[in-house]
Amino acid sequence: SFARTWIVDLKRRDIRINALSPGTTATPGLSHFMTEEEKASAIATVPLGRIGTPDDLGKAAVFLASDDSAYITGIELFVDGGVAQI
Repeated sequence: SFARTWIVDLKRRDIRINALSPGTTATPGLSHFMTEEEKASAIATVPLGRIGTPDDLGKAAVFLASDDSAYITGIELFVDGGVAQI
């Protein structure tokens, strides 16, 4: 994983490396490229029962950039409503 490789190289510089892996996210592009039927099918695969929002991703990114995550490095955070876990 990218994050795990870089944590060793950058630890002496006090730089934390983490990765966000988004699931299906409600963006203008999604509306153009997916029919309502395809969206419903995608939602059916998500344990939380909905498509993610840009805010979902933004809040995860802000958390990882904040001091609240000061002891977190080298992870891949799946922001996908639980899809990666099933």
